[in-house]
Amino acid sequence: MTEERIAFIGAILEDPEGAQREFNSVVSSFRQIIRNRSGTPFPEGVAVISLTVMGDIDRINALTGRLGQIPNVQVRSAISKRSINREV
Repeated sequence: MTEERIAFIGAILEDPEGAQREFNSVVSSFRQIIRNRSGTPFPEGVAVISLTVMGDIDRINALTGRLGQIPNVQVRSAISKRSINREV
């Protein structure tokens, strides 16, 4: 059995054209834990992306950390306190 958490990851891409390829690559490499993705582009040259994820805390933190290392990307997350136990 594995302990998982539900989390929300919000990202602001301040240079979407410059950051989107790397952002999408990182998100794709964590596709096993991503349950939902939503994006809103703004004409001012900024994009807001929200991810709903479910996975173990280390994996969620790894995704958040990798996204936060991309230039011109600001990332914040909120992780549920309650654990969800699932059989693997």
